This record gives sequence, structure tokens and C-alpha cells, in this order.
Amino acid sequence: MVHLLLAVIYLSFISLGLPDSLLGSAWPVMHADLGVPTSWAGAVAVIISMGTVVSSLQSDRLTKRLGAGRVTAASVGLTAAALFGFSASGSFWGLCLWAIPYGLGAGSVDAALNNYVALHYASRHMSWLHCMWGLGAAVGPYVMGLALSSGAGWHMGYRCISLLQVALTAVLVVSLPLWRVRGGAGGGEGSAAPLTLPQIFRIPGAREVMVTFFCYCALEQTAILWGSSYLHLHRGVPAEAAAGYAGLFFLGITAGRALSGFLTMKLSDPQMIRLGQGVIALGVLILLLPLRIYATLAGLALVGLGCAPIYPCVIHSTPDHFGADKSQAVIGVQMASAYVGTCLMPPLFGLVSDHLSPALFPLYLLAILAVMAFSHEALLRRAGG
Repeated sequence: MVHLLLAVIYLSFISLGLPDSLLGSAWPVMHADLGVPTSWAGAVAVIISMGTVVSSLQSDRLTKRLGAGRVTAASVGLTAAALFGFSASGSFWGLCLWAIPYGLGAGSVDAALNNYVALHYASRHMSWLHCMWGLGAAVGPYVMGLALSSGAGWHMGYRCISLLQVALTAVLVVSLPLWRVRGGAGGGEGSAAPLTLPQIFRIPGAREVMVTFFCYCALEQTAILWGSSYLHLHRGVPAEAAAGYAGLFFLGITAGRALSGFLTMKLSDPQMIRLGQGVIALGVLILLLPLRIYATLAGLALVGLGCAPIYPCVIHSTPDHFGADKSQAVIGVQMASAYVGTCLMPPLFGLVSDHLSPALFPLYLLAILAVMAFSHEALLRRAGG
């Protein structure tokens, strides 16, 4: 039963990654079809992020009341409906409307699943599960690229991913008894009263981990949303090819998380996070240099490779830093701060690109990386590690 549940969770992470890269990979075509400026992708991302902030802050309360299994199934179903709405939208404002349920669904499932795995499974599983997310995220641009190159359009790309999410929802509903066996009460993590935001902020290290997660997800989502446009607008890669090349970031993050699962058997979570930050710095340096396009693509893949261990290792170390009784609340706030980063920083680069130059993309990533590294070291000093 335990192994069957783990297989369901692995499948969940694959499917959850599928939609995360669609907007960035399709936007060079979408904005022209919808008749809006390039930077307006940031508005859709902001709405999604606002929804995820709201639902992440409620994850502790929802998970204690309903259990991780029910929260996951309901959230994925809501996301599937939102993606189908994207596929049926013919206007920018339609996308904005459907971005609301998309964000609400994404935040709860992210916090609930990650805390469940952090509590019940070893660090290697956290890395390998997020490797599965990267696999799904790498397939997303490929599906969208096929839809665009075949003439079916971006609508069909979104529709295909929506149908896959519907199938996952059905699997999660059928698997609900397995969550009860593993975690009790549908996977709920204890009966203590949910912590309030002021209580969480007073925990040593909570603010530092929020900044760390803010910066990590800001960097990751900026690379996801604008990597394709950087290749197209600055390096002159055709839009259809750039959509496919955006998948190199996800190939890097997927390969890195597969490798990270083995490295966690020798290295601690903080060591893995520092290693990832160093690889990101190397990838950004390659993007900065005036090299051939193949080197630029390698740099984008290296940024993904460096991102690989950071998210899962920060999440997995949360119970160690803050205690199992506080981990769901802290992870919920971490997710909320991450989505605030996603809400603010990628759209900000859209304005930088429009008013200054898309060539500033690597420098933008480098600045976020520097703040992330500083805040993580401060977290280790405050919370221990």
C-alpha cells in the first residue's frame, strides 16, 4: 500500500509539472494572436500567483481539516478545469478570468503534497519527486511546440494538458484510501490548531526561509516565463523553435533532480542548496558571454540544472529546521512567499525587457541569485543547519 501511494505521488508530480511551462513557451505566439504586448504575460502570471498565495496561506487549515489526499485531488481538479478554460479562451481577458481558479488550485496542492513528502519520505524521494515535476514541465513545451508546428494552435496545447490533468484527478480520487492508511484521516498532519501568521513570523528562521523561497521561485519562474522570449527577441531564434528550446531548462532541472536523489545520500540539504547555487551562477555567466547560440542553450540548461536541488532540499529541511508540528504552516507560508516572488519578479522583467532590453535577462537572474544565497546562509544561522 505504501509503495502504491508513492507511485501515485510520483505520477502527481509529473502531471503537476505539465502546465507550469505552457504560458512561457507559447507566449511568443499567444500575444500576437491576442493582440497584446509581450509584457502582458506578466499580468496573467500575477493573477495565477495571487491565487496561489491565497490558497497556500490556507493550506495548513485545509490539510488539518480535510487531509492531504482530499486537498490534492480537489486542487488538481480545479486546475484541470482552469486549463480547459485557457484552451477555450479567445481573448486576453478570458485568460485572466481562468487564471483565478488555476492559481487557487495550484497553491493548495503544492503545499499539501510537499509537506506530506517531507514528513513521510527520505530526502532522495523529495528530489526524485521533483525530478518527475521537471519531466512533466519539460514535456509541456514539447506538447505546445507540436501543437504550434502542426497548425493546431496554442489552444490545442492547453487542451491536451487539461485532459491529462482530468485523468490525474480521477486517479487521485480512487487513491484516497491509500492516504488514510499512510497518514491517517486522509493524510492530515495532526489535530493541533493552525498557526496564525504572527505566530509563524516569530519562529526563528521563518522570515529568512521566506526570502530564500521568494528568490528561488522568482528566479525559476523568470527563467521559465522569459527564457523562450530571450532566445527569440535577443538571440534571433524563431518563435516556434524557441518554444521547444525552452524545454532545455526543464531538461536540466529534471536531470539535476535525478542526480540529486543520489547525491543526498552523501551531502546534506544545505550542501545541496549551495551546490545548486554555484551551478546557476555558472549557467548565468555563460548566458552573459557573447558565445554561439549552442553555448547559450547550454547556459539555459545549466541554470535549470542548478535549480534542481534547491526547491526540494529547502522543503525537505523544513521539518528539521522548524519541527514536524510546524512544518505544514511554515511550508504554506514559504509557498505563499514563493508565489509573491513569482507574482512580482517575472512581470518586472517584462517591463525591463520592454523599456530597456531583453539582453538584461542574465543580469536579472544573477541579482536574484545573490539575494537568495545571502538569505539561505542567514536561515542556517538562525534556525540551525
